[in-house]
Amino acid sequence: MNAHEIDYVIYGEEMQYVEIELDPQEAVVAEAGSFMMMDSDIKMDTIFGDGSNQDTGVLGKLFSAGKRLLTGESLFMTAFLNIGNGKKQVSFASPYPGKIIPIDLSEFQGKFICQKDAFLCAAKGVSVGIEFSKRLGRGLFGGEGFIMQKLEGDGMAFVHAGGTTAKKVLGPGETLKVDTGCIIGFTKEVDYDIEFIGGIKNTIFGGEGLFYATLRGPGTVYIQSLPFSRLAGRVLASIPRGGKDKGEGSILGGLGDLLDGDNRF
Repeated sequence: MNAHEIDYVIYGEEMQYVEIELDPQEAVVAEAGSFMMMDSDIKMDTIFGDGSNQDTGVLGKLFSAGKRLLTGESLFMTAFLNIGNGKKQVSFASPYPGKIIPIDLSEFQGKFICQKDAFLCAAKGVSVGIEFSKRLGRGLFGGEGFIMQKLEGDGMAFVHAGGTTAKKVLGPGETLKVDTGCIIGFTKEVDYDIEFIGGIKNTIFGGEGLFYATLRGPGTVYIQSLPFSRLAGRVLASIPRGGKDKGEGSILGGLGDLLDGDNRF
């Protein structure tokens, strides 16, 4: 498997986007809705699946697209091909505040496992498939269920994560305990399982859930500080109930908003 070789630059701090430079006849594939801007002479085309098996016939295309349905993604992806004579750029934006992480699959023995909604874009030729959990505990309580995404090939892929990201390189037998929602992804050597927190007080009053993930090396792990589910939960919790504004905690209510300059215009 030989993916297209692409160059890139990541711009921004909290709301990042990645600009990918394509040589003539080079292409990149991306999730629908991540496109930001592109130069002329770049052709955009909607394809089944990830584009890594477009020459395998109808059944191959359907199988590739079907795998994406299992991960909760669309049947289709978008391919961007440089049909011009010179170098051209195409850019893809983050869906929410966080970081874009470049993953060179050739440095990770051709495989990287990530959460279902982390993938942003990749060089054409990279396969975006599914990774089934082989352990019942991980599947039932792991936050990501039985299915995660796997990126395979020898090219560049880009994943997105919320908040600030951390990269941990684990030695043989070294273990890292992580909130299940904070995992971005990990290399194929990492052993991933779910562990019960334990303790009556921790279980009832801890507020951190009943389980956390244990990641055992060797391998590389990427962690995010703000999973989208946590961000969405905070937003939902602040939505006014019954048409009343919760405000920012002022005892003056609506009058406090006026004094603060928030006139709701």
